[in-house]
Amino acid sequence: MHGKDTIDNNRHSLRSDENASKELTELEEVSARIATLVDMLHEKGLINKKVYERTLAMRLHEISKATVFAEMSD
Repeated sequence: MHGKDTIDNNRHSLRSDENASKELTELEEVSARIATLVDMLHEKGLINKKVYERTLAMRLHEISKATVFAEMSD
């Protein structure tokens, strides 16, 4: 009884199966949503995209280092 646009835990369909579209993984969908949001905020002048990307890179690096240290102490 599931429809063509049924969403399971790992994949999301942005269109029905009748269209030639690839089902996206949850990570791909979230990445696309965030990228779209950042682009829209940049276009409206609410954020500077280059500053955002630099800040994000630094934050990801900090998280990566913290994860390594946590694994080393276990």
